[in-house]
Amino acid sequence: AQNKIQDPAKLRRLIADLVDREQWTSLDADVKGDAYEGLLEKNAQDTKGGAGQYFTPRPLIQAIVDVVRPAPGETVCDPACGTGGFLLAAHDHVAARHDLDRDQKRHLRLDALHGVELVDGVTRLCAMNLLLHGIGPVAGEAAAPPVATDDSLRSDPGSRYDVVLSNPPFGRKSSVMTVTAAGEAEREALTVVRDDFWASTSNKQLNFVQHVKTLLTIDGRAAVVVPDNVLFEGGAGETVRRKLLHECEVHTLLRLPTGIFYAQGVKANVLFFNRKPASATPWTRRLWVYDLRTNQHFTLKTNPLQRRDLDDFVARYRPEGRHDRVATWTPETPDGRWRAYEADELLARDKASLDLFWLRDESLEDAAGLPDPDVIAAEIVEDLRAALEEFELIQGDLARPVATV
Repeated sequence: AQNKIQDPAKLRRLIADLVDREQWTSLDADVKGDAYEGLLEKNAQDTKGGAGQYFTPRPLIQAIVDVVRPAPGETVCDPACGTGGFLLAAHDHVAARHDLDRDQKRHLRLDALHGVELVDGVTRLCAMNLLLHGIGPVAGEAAAPPVATDDSLRSDPGSRYDVVLSNPPFGRKSSVMTVTAAGEAEREALTVVRDDFWASTSNKQLNFVQHVKTLLTIDGRAAVVVPDNVLFEGGAGETVRRKLLHECEVHTLLRLPTGIFYAQGVKANVLFFNRKPASATPWTRRLWVYDLRTNQHFTLKTNPLQRRDLDDFVARYRPEGRHDRVATWTPETPDGRWRAYEADELLARDKASLDLFWLRDESLEDAAGLPDPDVIAAEIVEDLRAALEEFELIQGDLARPVATV
């Protein structure tokens, strides 16, 4: 820890007059937990050394949980849990919206929530966040902690869950660091090969989508944040999308605006799907898309995303009756943000691309509507990285020896 208060009088006033006056042990768990959440969010805003890459915007998490609706007795997993935002929101949703009996309360506190995090230090942040909100075992209770440190993509854990909510880490390729004979460090792409995966690839997001599908029970519900490349990338990406559309009911896609994540320039989406039993015909019949990106401009400080910005999406989602949804887009109302695509149309698209958009981008016609220069620069960098990795895939295919008969 670093003390940035150099004035002894101010430091004494902070500790003696403010901190020491509070009876911290007697404070309600919600108060202590909310204070800790605030500290995590404040730290996440430090883009150079903070925990932003492990922190998903809370308004987005709340909206996702509000439409997925975890219920009493269900199990919820986040295989890339970061500081625990999804797990905490799922807990609060169940606790606030249901009159739980004693057994249900115990299940919610000890058995319902499961998180996995790759970075040990972040696991500790998550464990403390949950503990301060009254989640997890206390001294003397024979129960496993709700979060563990592990590489989720390493293998199938064997456990299955009713709900999986996750925002896997940004960055496309898994990699390992090796040291050459000359003592030079080299980073090599790490292709994940698992029997339960449809495709072997080094693309972390594609691997997490496959992993989430594995984690679900039959009829289990998932919401996973994915970057744009998961929606259009060829090769393994096409294989994963076609298999996902066939074996799961992929029913909703939320196109997220830029400027809401601490990694600037990221273009992301939330993909909602349910796992289904084996079938000869595709389970996906229709995909509903909500475009919250086009002509929407958010920033972390001056115009941050609020829960009310997602109210229309939550209302259109209709979790209690998805088959009664009504589109706001029609040929007569081309500015509608809510539109449905039939499965046959999706499967007929090049590479089964789910990169779907239809709204007229006003910034292309009015320079005053453009995002800030740093946001534009970050988006350009992100697009160039995506293009470079596409060329690397092509180069890899060309470098493979041609089999001879």
